[in-house]
Amino acid sequence: MSISKFVIPAGLGAAMMLAACADPGTLNLPADPNQNTRQGAILGGLVGAGVGAIANSSDPLLGAAAGAAIGAAGGGLIGNQLDRQAAELRQQLANQGIIVTNAGDRLIVTVPNDITFDTDSATVRPALRSDLVRVGQNLVNYPNSNVQVIGHTDSDGEASYNQALSERRARSVADILQANGVSGARISTLGLGESRPAASNLTPEGKAQNRRVDIEIVPNGRT
Repeated sequence: MSISKFVIPAGLGAAMMLAACADPGTLNLPADPNQNTRQGAILGGLVGAGVGAIANSSDPLLGAAAGAAIGAAGGGLIGNQLDRQAAELRQQLANQGIIVTNAGDRLIVTVPNDITFDTDSATVRPALRSDLVRVGQNLVNYPNSNVQVIGHTDSDGEASYNQALSERRARSVADILQANGVSGARISTLGLGESRPAASNLTPEGKAQNRRVDIEIVPNGRT
């Protein structure tokens, strides 16, 4: 059996152990602002090790080591970018109802529909337009990412109507981002209607969480 068959499983086990240690929630420790930087380095190193071992079949251990070093550096840089970008967005946004979530491989800016649009409308309220302008400016400052704007609704009304409304609202948010300097080539829109709820549609509070537009910011691998 070739050495490379041991390298990747061993790397997987090590990465899982390191990722668990890097998560303060598992140890009830304070949140670490650099957590995603470290996790990015771990995951990047794992991928790099696997690729390096396969690429260098004559010496898979050497290939794994080289690949891990390169992958860890790239993953750490992307994780650091997400940490910094998330912190800046939280400082820049005026409305406390907008939530910035660092998911490790992407940022998700959640904009509740109730503070963004009037009922049955896809026109962004003037009070929220300035915050979306700030999101656009932030994206211009961090150009190495792709942006998907996703519209969601609750389950009230006809599913077909909710689907169309979610598409129009996603497009309205995307238009503001593009109007403020974000390249249209970076932006895609998607309407999911009521198909992907964030909470139960059986309570008013749950429905309010489901009426939202998510701006997903995904690094494209360049730093």
